[in-house]
Amino acid sequence: MSKTYLFFCPALVLLLGIWSCGSREEKPAAAPPEASPVSEAPTPLDPETAATVTGMVRFEGTAPQGKEVVMKTDPFCLRQHPQAVRTEEVLVNDNGTLRNVFVYVKEGLGNRSFPPPAEPVLLDQKGCWYDPHVFGLRGGQPLQIRNSDNTLHNIRTTTRENPAFNIAQPIKGMVNIKTFQKPEVMISFKCDVHPWMISYGAVLAHPYFAVTGNEGRFQLTPLPPGPYVIEAWHERYGTQMQTVQLGEKETKEIVFAFKGK
Repeated sequence: MSKTYLFFCPALVLLLGIWSCGSREEKPAAAPPEASPVSEAPTPLDPETAATVTGMVRFEGTAPQGKEVVMKTDPFCLRQHPQAVRTEEVLVNDNGTLRNVFVYVKEGLGNRSFPPPAEPVLLDQKGCWYDPHVFGLRGGQPLQIRNSDNTLHNIRTTTRENPAFNIAQPIKGMVNIKTFQKPEVMISFKCDVHPWMISYGAVLAHPYFAVTGNEGRFQLTPLPPGPYVIEAWHERYGTQMQTVQLGEKETKEIVFAFKGK
């Protein structure tokens, strides 16, 4: 037997062994099954004992005038508003109440659960303006964001609890659907193309919220009897809280008052 053959055979065996080891498929270890969360069953709502919170948000002091919006950077926007328009930071109604205040149950619902609606909430961009300016939706409920303008908009969110996003809508009629899973008050929606455009949306795990309109009033119903913390949020004046104790079939009215300078 030649020396060449004696050298070649061990080398060939070694190469075949390395190839077979390298080509063997490694299967990842199976992950242990996740434990199912244990939670107390929610208490059902009894409509026969349901209670109601109503109220209003007053404004005290001199109402500040919004800043004039300059739209000349976009001829399309300028054509939609031949008259001067101002920002919506503080809108005081004729009856001395405050508009665009988000009022909601902050505490008191315990472990009750409320499945989110399938119907989406609409945030529209129309006339280079967000509509609505303040709104609420449920965790898991679709938010439909629509561009009704024949110009470019982008929608950039600022969040603390939910993933943020920044999307462009260059074509009229474009629609994007987004959902938020975690409760958060508030999420801001801004358009970097038109910096005067801003809207605020709150995400809640329950349906007990309202936004004050042109009479400054709100209603939260039907609520189970018990103690509650009600919070009112305003984009400039911050938040206020009140506690209320509701008996069976009881209706109580509360009043918030925000002061201007």
